[in-house]
Amino acid sequence: MSRTKIFITLAACLLTTACVLTGCMGRASNAMSNGGELVGVRGSGQSESTPYGMVAVNKGSLRIGLEENDTLWGSQFPRRDISVDGFWMDQYEVSNAKYRQFVHWVRDSIIRERLADPAYGGDETFKIEEDKNGDPVPPHLNWNKPIPNARKATEDEMRAIQSVYTTHPIDGTRMLDARQMNYRYEIYDYAAAAQRRYRLNPEERDLNTDHAVDTRDVMISKDTAWVEDDGRIVRQTITRPLSGPWDFLNTYIVNIYPDTTCWVNDFRNADNERYMKLYFSNPAYDDYPVVGVTWEQANAFCAWRTEFMMRGMGAYARQLQRFRLPTEIEWEYAARGKEGNAFPWESLETKSDKGCFYANFKPDRGNYTKDGSLITSKCGIFSANSSGLFDMAGNVAEWTSTVYTEAGVEAMSDMNPELRYNAAIEDPYRLKKKSVRGGSWKDPESMIRSAWRAYEYQNQPRSFIGFRCVRSMVSDNSRMTKKK
Repeated sequence: MSRTKIFITLAACLLTTACVLTGCMGRASNAMSNGGELVGVRGSGQSESTPYGMVAVNKGSLRIGLEENDTLWGSQFPRRDISVDGFWMDQYEVSNAKYRQFVHWVRDSIIRERLADPAYGGDETFKIEEDKNGDPVPPHLNWNKPIPNARKATEDEMRAIQSVYTTHPIDGTRMLDARQMNYRYEIYDYAAAAQRRYRLNPEERDLNTDHAVDTRDVMISKDTAWVEDDGRIVRQTITRPLSGPWDFLNTYIVNIYPDTTCWVNDFRNADNERYMKLYFSNPAYDDYPVVGVTWEQANAFCAWRTEFMMRGMGAYARQLQRFRLPTEIEWEYAARGKEGNAFPWESLETKSDKGCFYANFKPDRGNYTKDGSLITSKCGIFSANSSGLFDMAGNVAEWTSTVYTEAGVEAMSDMNPELRYNAAIEDPYRLKKKSVRGGSWKDPESMIRSAWRAYEYQNQPRSFIGFRCVRSMVSDNSRMTKKK
């Protein structure tokens, strides 16, 4: 072989090797490409776009609480300067129509499971158990295959479809069987798994080398749930020695249908039967805030919304944060707006000079209609605050993720404050209080202030409590704002 051919062959080999190294390790890892200088390895990814229906609440600081304690109600409002990261927040409270989408998704998932069940015909195309190459994959529902139209369905398919409905024993009304609307989801507790005391290697649990290594078992608690043969949901908190990362995966099964009877149970000796029958199901109330939803159901909605997002966005969704309930402090920070006002509007009055109210609440003793509404009102008919958020005062009070304590923010960090406790089912009921913010259509003026603190038990549905979701920003590049 000639010298020229040897030189060309060698050059080609070197070029190929350089390409391989660059492709595998990146340009910054190739010392030849930057003269041996340290330049860092840059990540690649898409910028986070504004989630549909949400607005940005940028990072900033705020003095939480009231300047003076409430003398009328005798309530204590702890005060503290705090700072929070930026987050996305639903512009409106979650409406009946949006929550109904969740219910219908659960309904359709049950129907698909049964269409694949041999007891209902066993159509395997409704459940995917292997990939296109025939290799096994974790079984999952095929959402690309539509549920058969009632006119074209076979007898077995109709049995599967009709199995999620029930007939009222008295009036014969055909309706969705609320008892079957159970949503199962799993939440991995990354924060708990990251704590040093839960390291598998005992030497990593305590970095103080003056201490002897403690090799005793470390106990963990995790939530699990299953459904009995009779359809009853069983919840249990398991305490056991730490064995691995799966110990931080919690399983929940929640019946997610709203308790429409709350309209009757919340108001004894009142004629609210029409709301019990119509408020959630009738299209006339589509854009009204959903009520009768417990804290547990609101969390299940957040988990489903995250799952729904990940299905729709594909692999990129894994870079985004989960939907969740706002912390108590995030809620107040957002409600006060960019100026940190006592109400979500600038004035200390609840109506304008022209007599127009700024929110849906109880303006007068026994007069619910003075502001134009008897119960809830459509989401967003009153003006937004300076952050672009509607109904942060009145309409419905809103669940937060925070456990309620009298100490409030005094028991929390001053950076991204939160106090969380996942109460086990066997815990005393007093430990199941969750913070509720914003006041509602039934509350007087003092209780719709942004700093007003209230609570409800996590399993208690109310006709005056709803919720909205938040999602932490991947990165908040805005300039910090300070609210007084």
